[in-house]
Amino acid sequence: MTEVVLSVGIGMLFAIGTFLVLRRDLVRVIFGVIVLSQATNVYLITMGGIQGVAPVVGGHGGHGETAVTDPLVQALVLTAVVIGLATTAFALVLAYRVYEEHGTIDLDRLQGVER
Repeated sequence: MTEVVLSVGIGMLFAIGTFLVLRRDLVRVIFGVIVLSQATNVYLITMGGIQGVAPVVGGHGGHGETAVTDPLVQALVLTAVVIGLATTAFALVLAYRVYEEHGTIDLDRLQGVER
């Protein structure tokens, strides 16, 4: 049952992100990219396996044969979240600069702007 809920949730995130990326407003496009990147992160965590115990094993070397969640996927997603945050901040600053320069963030109107 959990897998079905996760699948539907990830599908909804991808659908919302795609819907926002196809908008004319530059800020909505940026939010769409954010939602798509977060959907990808959730997808990667789900595919990496959510069963098992935490990768940090107590004691010296752990006890017996226990299934451990792969920490590589979590490390990759953590790196992606940090890089995504920086990229989002940069994109929002660029959108603000476009608004200051042209007075609009509508992509259709920006295509017709002449210098």
